[in-house]
Amino acid sequence: MTERILADLARLGPELALTGTFLVALLVDLIFPRRTALAAGTVMAGFALAFALVLDQSGVSASIFSGMFTVDPFAVFFKLVIVGSALLVTVFSLWSSELNRPAGRPLGEYYALLAAMTLGMVLMTGASNLLMMYLAIELSSLSSYLLAGYTREQQDSSEASLKYVIFGATASGMMLYGMSILYGLTGTLDLPALNAVLARGDVSLYALAVSGALILVGLGYKISAVPFHFWTPDVYQGAPITITAFLSVASKAGGFALLLRFARTATVGGAVPAAAGTWALLPNMDWREAVAILAVLTMTVGNLIAVWQDNLKRLLAYSSIAHAGYMLAAVVVLGNDGVAAILIYFVVYLIMNLGAFYCVMLIANATGSEEIEEYRGLGARAPLLTVALSVFLVSLVGLPPTAGFIGKLYLFSALLTHTWYWLALAVALNSVISLYYYMRVVRNMYLRDGEKEAAPIGIGAMQTAMLLLLLIPTILLGLYFSPLVDLAQASVRIFGAP
Repeated sequence: MTERILADLARLGPELALTGTFLVALLVDLIFPRRTALAAGTVMAGFALAFALVLDQSGVSASIFSGMFTVDPFAVFFKLVIVGSALLVTVFSLWSSELNRPAGRPLGEYYALLAAMTLGMVLMTGASNLLMMYLAIELSSLSSYLLAGYTREQQDSSEASLKYVIFGATASGMMLYGMSILYGLTGTLDLPALNAVLARGDVSLYALAVSGALILVGLGYKISAVPFHFWTPDVYQGAPITITAFLSVASKAGGFALLLRFARTATVGGAVPAAAGTWALLPNMDWREAVAILAVLTMTVGNLIAVWQDNLKRLLAYSSIAHAGYMLAAVVVLGNDGVAAILIYFVVYLIMNLGAFYCVMLIANATGSEEIEEYRGLGARAPLLTVALSVFLVSLVGLPPTAGFIGKLYLFSALLTHTWYWLALAVALNSVISLYYYMRVVRNMYLRDGEKEAAPIGIGAMQTAMLLLLLIPTILLGLYFSPLVDLAQASVRIFGAP
């Protein structure tokens, strides 16, 4: 038993590194409460170590701790997205006026909580047991509730945190109830064992439908799918920009990792034959149509409401809801090509979305505002920032030659290959709608006059380097994307070849 535990712990390197990072960051904050840079450096070093340990897991496929947790290429891919996002957001936080005002504000707790939230999301990627799924979601959620309201002197920040707690507790309770029903039906919490029991077809369809719907509430809340999205705009607007950026990417990555593993392992993989990658759980229950309708509702509601937004953070919040809808459309396919399309989309979404939020943060540092009207004439005052923001917004639309086009291209390819023509048309129409509100920001920056006496906006050398670190891949991946595609396709082979 001891030898097996030690062997399992050896497979848990990134998670142990993040746990140690959280504990050390707390100690640093207790011993040096005013040394914010030291706490930030500790967390960045921990994230860098965790990222290296994740890379070391490449090619590993193992089920550890009695099937509670899985280490495989699929989990590794999402871990890289989450830990990479956390590292970038930590660097962003060093330059955030919102967080560092007033000067000398202690931020040790902030960086420690960021490490805890990252740990929860990383655990979500490999959870292969219903109890582990719930615990990982709770660890991530509890940390994010606190971080959303970290700038508590701002009224909208406290409101955001309270709404986040209320919606999160409700969704969590419903998901836990759904899991308890599923356990009562099957007598097991392990996803592969669930598959074997459900394959026999001797469970109540009605109880199973109720259980699935309740679990979907919890997962839909994590990925901001309609109608579980109500928390997203208020939380994104009230939270610090850095946390908003992190939630928009990493939280969705963890949620989609859970959703995909649950769908493929508990319903399609293993003992259940999955012809052409379809949802082969039960002959009388085709979940694909329900998920397809959910995807269309999510992308349509996100895009239509984004059209009316005047605050850029709130606009990007609704934009993130729409992008969740795009990725949810690929879940309908659920074949290897559909899952690979989601993985490709996540990488390009990480780069372009974090880049957009980074530009918004730097502009807010200089102007003190996130309102779109304040972007009038900004092209003349901050040429590099506005060009970069324009590229990120064009990429979010999905236009060539940016990385966003490649994400949409493989999404369309998966849908059309599996004859989901109407769903592909819905994605295309919604992309056209998104073009309007993204270009509205570009219009203000270049085609509308601002204050004539407004001072130019300059950024430092390190900030410029970070901007280029996000900008160059956004363009480069639109031109040369083969390595990313190969990595994504290799990461989904654990599910078999449907």
